Amino acid sequence: MKNILLVDDSEMDNYISEFLVKESNLAEEINVFNSPIEALEYLAVLQSKQEGFPDAIFLDINMPDMDGFGFLDEFSKFPEEIIKRTSVFMLTSSNDENDIEKALKYSVVKKYFVKPLSKAILNEIILDNESSS
Repeated sequence: MKNILLVDDSEMDNYISEFLVKESNLAEEINVFNSPIEALEYLAVLQSKQEGFPDAIFLDINMPDMDGFGFLDEFSKFPEEIIKRTSVFMLTSSNDENDIEKALKYSVVKKYFVKPLSKAILNEIILDNESSS
């Protein structure tokens, strides 16, 4: 993975996630957004340039201006060739079975994790990524 996008309204969770991703050398570039709407606008710009689209997105569910499901609905409207290159990982405080089930119905969502991000979660993603490539 070269490029990771973090989308979470919690600055503390973003700080922890960014630190751990940097420490793990999982990505060359990390972009952080507190607003899913701003993240979608950023992705639209990347799409028009046709470069730098994230390999992975870590997405929270509970956010004030648009929730993670709203983000997924909008993200699903991007061209198929872009979507299939991006893995979305739900990273949220919700361990509600309904949220888990709903999130995993989206084909772009690869896994569902409960915050905070940890080395164990990153190792699982790295191992899954290596075994699928």
